[in-house]
Amino acid sequence: MLELRHLRYFVAVAREGHVTRAAERLGLQQPPLSQQIRALEGLVGAPLFRRQPRGMDLTEAGRVLLERVRHILDDVDAALEAARGTARGEQGRLAVGFTSSASFHPLVAAVVRSMRQATPGVALALEEGHTGDLIEAIQGRRLDAAFVRSPVESPPALVVEPVLEEEMLVALPEQHRFAAGPGPRARRGGARRRIPLAALAEEAFILYRRPSGPGLYDGIIAACRAAGFSPRVSQEAPRLLSTLSLVAAGLGVTIIPASMARLETNGIAYAGLDEAAGLTARLHLAYRDEEPSGALRRFIACVRESRRE
Repeated sequence: MLELRHLRYFVAVAREGHVTRAAERLGLQQPPLSQQIRALEGLVGAPLFRRQPRGMDLTEAGRVLLERVRHILDDVDAALEAARGTARGEQGRLAVGFTSSASFHPLVAAVVRSMRQATPGVALALEEGHTGDLIEAIQGRRLDAAFVRSPVESPPALVVEPVLEEEMLVALPEQHRFAAGPGPRARRGGARRRIPLAALAEEAFILYRRPSGPGLYDGIIAACRAAGFSPRVSQEAPRLLSTLSLVAAGLGVTIIPASMARLETNGIAYAGLDEAAGLTARLHLAYRDEEPSGALRRFIACVRESRRE
C-alpha cells in the first residue's frame, strides 16, 4: 500500500542521488531506506533508479514519478498548513449576526474591525436581524455567533454571554416639553435632562415589536409598571430605526439604548431617565455551546478584550 512516507523517501533519494546521504538527511538507517525504495518500485512495477558505483540516477519512470510527486507533496503540505491555519483561527469563514440596535454600539464596530485586521484570511459575513431570527440562525448553523439584546428565555444548546450594559434614553419629539434644557447637546450626546419614568405615564409610546426584540420590549413594559403605570402603546414598529422616525413625526415617545442617540436624527431630542427607573439595555454575544472553530474562538477573544477596554 502506497504511503506518503514512500514518496518523501523517494524525493529525498532523488535529490541527494545517494541512499546513504538521503538516509542521513532523513534521520534513518540506510538499509530500511533502501527497503522502502524497493517497496515503492514494487508498487510501480519498474525500477526508479539506476544503481551506480557512486550513487543513483533516476530512470525515465523515476523522472516522471518525481515530477508528479513533487506536486502531490506540495499540495499535501499546503493542505496541512491550511488546516493548521483554520484551527488557529487565521483562515476560514465566520458568519456573525447583530440586532439593529447592537449595530450602533461602538464596541460592535470595534470588534469587527479588530477581527478583520488580526485575521485577514478569515472571510467575515455580517447579517442584521431580529433577536429571535438570529438565535434561530445560530441553532440552524447559518450563523456562528450574534450580538443580541436579552432574550426572554435562555435558548437551548446556546451560550448567551454578557458583553455590556448601557443606559437607556427617552427619545422625544424636538418640541416636547421634556426636550427643553440642554438644547442641541441633547441630540449630540452631551449633558441631558433626566426625568422620572412616571412622568411619561400620559404619553403615547412607540415600541419595537415584541417578537423582534422581546428583551427590550418586556424590560420597558416591566419598568413602566414598576413606576406605577401601564404604558399606552400607540404604535409598534418592526425596527428600532422606525420607532425613531415615528417619534420625529410627533406620534409619541420611545425608549432606546443610549448608543442609538448617535444617529443625529432631525426632529428628535433625548432625555435620560432617573436611576429609579432601573432601565438598562444589555448586549450579549450568543453562540453554540460546543467546541468553537478557530475563527470563532478568536472572535470571542476579540469581544472579551474589547469589553475590558
